[in-house]
Amino acid sequence: MFARFMPQEGKFFDLFNAHTEQAVLSAQKCLALINTLSGERRAIDELVQAIESAEQRADNFTHETIALLNKTFITPFDRDEIHQLISAMDDIVDVVQSLAQTLSMYDVRKSTPDMLQLAELNVSAIDRVRYAVGLLKSPGEHAQDILRTCKEIDKLEGDGDRVMRGAISRLFRDEQDTRELIKLKAVYELLETVTDRCMAVANQLEAIVLENT
Repeated sequence: MFARFMPQEGKFFDLFNAHTEQAVLSAQKCLALINTLSGERRAIDELVQAIESAEQRADNFTHETIALLNKTFITPFDRDEIHQLISAMDDIVDVVQSLAQTLSMYDVRKSTPDMLQLAELNVSAIDRVRYAVGLLKSPGEHAQDILRTCKEIDKLEGDGDRVMRGAISRLFRDEQDTRELIKLKAVYELLETVTDRCMAVANQLEAIVLENT
C-alpha cells in the first residue's frame, strides 16, 4: 500500500527529459515548416501535424509529472519548484504549437530571413534547455554547468529580442500590404516568445540550483 508513496526521483527526471525531447522536436519541425512555407500544402500540413503530436506528447508528460507529484511522498526537490518547472517547460511547446497553427491559419506562404533566424535561435535555446534539464538529476555536481547554460539561454533570448525588433522595424517600413503586415507581425512576436519561455525555464533552473546546492 505504501509503495506508491516511496521516493521516485528517477521517474521525475525521466519525465523531464522526455518532455524536453518533444520540445526540441517541435522546434526542429517548426524550423522545417518555415523552410517549407512556399512548398506544397500537404507538406505544410504534415509538419503542422507533427508539431501538434509533439505538443500532445509533451502535455502527457506534464500530466504524468503532476500526477506523480501528487502521489509521491519524497520528491527530489521542492514540490512547488517541480510544478513550476514542468509548467514552464510546457509553455515552450505550447507557444511553438501556437506558432505552427498561426502559420497555417493565416496561410503564410513565404519565409523571411528574420523568420528563419528566429526559428534557428529557438532550436538553439530549446536545445540548451534540454541540456540543462538533463543535468538536473545532480544539481550539486553540475551546478556551474547548469548556471552557465542558463546564461547561454539568456544570451539567445537577447538575440531573439534584437532580431525581432529589427524584423518589426523593417516590416513597418517596407511592407505595403496591411494584411501581410498583420500576419507577419504576429509570427515574429510568437517566434520571439519562444525564447522568452526558454528564459523562464532557465530562471526556474537557476532557482532550483541555488536552492539545492
